[in-house]
Order: sequence, then structure tokens, then C-alpha cells
Amino acid sequence: QVQLVETGGGLVQAGGSLRLSCALSGSVFGGYAVGWYRQAPGKQRELVADISRFFSTNYVASVKGRFTISRDNAKNTVYLQMNSLKPEDTAVYYCAAEQAIRIGFRPPYWGQGTQVTVSS
Repeated sequence: QVQLVETGGGLVQAGGSLRLSCALSGSVFGGYAVGWYRQAPGKQRELVADISRFFSTNYVASVKGRFTISRDNAKNTVYLQMNSLKPEDTAVYYCAAEQAIRIGFRPPYWGQGTQVTVSS
């Protein structure tokens, strides 16, 4: 059974950095596309960044140039490096995975989420 576990959330001041990790277990990691999503209170969940099986990446416009998604297949882990954080980045961050080249609209596997809070 595929399981995803996120770590690395926390409280940081505006302008600071955090690195989130998403560890996948229960399957061959290299066969999965992974996305990082976030949901702020009262807002819809949005896809922040995704990385394909072949390491190509996409970002939502609001985080381009500040966030970097990467993967280490040897460690079964995807990372989200978040720099120059803003209060509007405050949300619960989730990783999701799908056994496909690219993440689709409804990935079947989700982590439990990790809270990121950016103070002004």
C-alpha cells in the first residue's frame, strides 16, 4: 500500500525559508509523479508545484522563483524548498502521488499534510 508522509512544516518569519519533504513507501518511487498542494483556511486547495517521473517541473505563478521542487529517487523522497516566504504562503501543505508520467487532476495517494505558517 502506498503511503506518503510529509515533514518539515513549521512557523517562520516572512522572508525566511523552509524545506518540506515527502517520503513515499510501499511502491517503486521512480514510477510516480508527485505534486505539492496547499490549502489555506477558507480557500480551495491548489497545486503549487509538481515533478514528473522524468524530473520536469511546473509551478503556480505565485511561487515561481521562490519555490523549488526536486526528487531523490534513491531516497524515495520529493522536496519542496521554499524561500522568500510570504504570509500568503501560510497553508497546510500536502503531497500527492500518481503512478503516471505527470500528476493528474485526481492523484490517488495523499499525505496527511504539514502546516506552514509565515508571520509578518
